[in-house]
Amino acid sequence: MTLDRQFQRAAVVHPEDWIPWGAMAGIIATVTVFAVAQGLTYPLLSFILERRGTTPGLIGVSAAMTPLGFIVSAPFLPALARRVGGAQLAILCSVLAALTLIAIAWTEDVWAWMPLRFLLGVFANPLYVLSETWLISITPAPRRGRIMGLYSSIVSGGFAIGPLSLGLVGTHGLPPFVIGIVAFLLCGLIVLAVVPRLPKMPHDGEVTSVGGFFALAPLLLFAVFTAAAFEQILLSLFAVYGATLGSAEERIASLITCFIAGNAVLQILLGRVAEQFGSTRTMLLCSLASLAGCLLLPSIFNTWLIWPLVFVWGGVSFGIYTMTLIQLGERFTGQILIAGNAAFALVWGIGGIVGSPATGLAMQLIGHQGLPSTLGLLCCVLTVLLMAGRQQVKTEIVKPLGDGLLRLLGRLDTLATRWRIWGGSLAIRGEIDDLSEGQLLELGIGRVARRERWLDGSETWLPMDYIEYRIHPEGSSGGGP
Repeated sequence: MTLDRQFQRAAVVHPEDWIPWGAMAGIIATVTVFAVAQGLTYPLLSFILERRGTTPGLIGVSAAMTPLGFIVSAPFLPALARRVGGAQLAILCSVLAALTLIAIAWTEDVWAWMPLRFLLGVFANPLYVLSETWLISITPAPRRGRIMGLYSSIVSGGFAIGPLSLGLVGTHGLPPFVIGIVAFLLCGLIVLAVVPRLPKMPHDGEVTSVGGFFALAPLLLFAVFTAAAFEQILLSLFAVYGATLGSAEERIASLITCFIAGNAVLQILLGRVAEQFGSTRTMLLCSLASLAGCLLLPSIFNTWLIWPLVFVWGGVSFGIYTMTLIQLGERFTGQILIAGNAAFALVWGIGGIVGSPATGLAMQLIGHQGLPSTLGLLCCVLTVLLMAGRQQVKTEIVKPLGDGLLRLLGRLDTLATRWRIWGGSLAIRGEIDDLSEGQLLELGIGRVARRERWLDGSETWLPMDYIEYRIHPEGSSGGGP
């Protein structure tokens, strides 16, 4: 192949396949660095509160302030993004998140930390909503599965790096806080660097509120709730479940790490599967696999099979959320897309707050099996709803197709009937043509020759094929059988 042909092939890029890699890299880098900072704050602040003798219940309440900030801020994000601008809002929130973490490092009062952690959730939420909106907007449909899978994998890796960094700098003093503060500020710098490449916030389409989006995609939002609750429940209560079964803390920590690793590694593969078989089918597969894991967990927890189970579990449980992002991009555009991402953030916060207390209550009532039972119930409900939704889609598609097919068959039957009548008429015409005038008179049939009048006034008798026959019952001689 010549160099000119190579250049020609390289220049042929279909618009639907073109990927703005610069903007995409900036968006993913921004949210990944932010995930590192947020992933660091959860265990860091919990370790500090535990050293101070804070009760576990109060530690849990303090940790719930961040997802509460997600919930409260979500309804305001679409309007803020339209008024302030997406890039400006992201940069502002990065700086405010850094200042909030500075305030947390400065004070040592657990009660002062609660409103500060709430503000941390308020300022973190726009980064996720805006980054996902940008990414969905610029991702070509044929590659949406792989790219959203890559996004989910890298963000999950960022959350995992946060806690691991504590092993390098420890949990005492200012160094861990410095890492988080620098990460927050770095987010703003990355956004500032890629502002010219970022897509504008969509202003087309009907303005939809976060509450209005609930009516548009309730099943999609329940899938987000399931993914959020599943992750939060397992990360917060899996240690309790394992301790009840006599497992060592080191083994439980390693299993949780394996869960997070599966979360990060398998998203690209699931995205590719979604491109081949559809996001709805892949979401159903993830839900069924998660349900199977819940059923198998009690019997294989103390065997080596728990390791591949937890790895796959981490991938398919978070894969549910990856599929919701893919479906969001497939089904919605414009301002509804912003409202949808904000609704996702709100429901994710609700799932994070509601899931763990509800499962903890179940474990108090029925023992340690309350954890797989609660997770299994969530996955079972989602599976049933997805299968019901697929059946409804099938009904909506098959019924019109069936009606159309019946109409087509009816028309074909009518044409066949007319063909048979026409064929019979030709046969009868042939028999009548062979009859004499006397025989026609006996049957009450008159033979009429057609004439054609020309423009000059002359008339011409037409050939035999143009003769008409008229029935005159009154002229029949009645010579019947």
